[in-house]
Amino acid sequence: MISPTELRKNIYKILDQVLETGQPVEIKRRGSVLRIVPAEPVDRFQRLASRPEIIKGDPEELVHLEWEVDLDLP
Repeated sequence: MISPTELRKNIYKILDQVLETGQPVEIKRRGSVLRIVPAEPVDRFQRLASRPEIIKGDPEELVHLEWEVDLDLP
């Protein structure tokens, strides 16, 4: 929760943050709470950066990977 003074100082930064994250911001004024929320839900997956260098090799091989392991447990 932030104060109106903090909102006034950083209004553009706060509004951009709400639009980017979808997280509402609450402002307390005269004993009441106001909330700034985006009108439409934010799709956080749209903001993900492509990182093709993370998977080394053919990604299709991961689909057919065998996860079962024979363990010789005592």
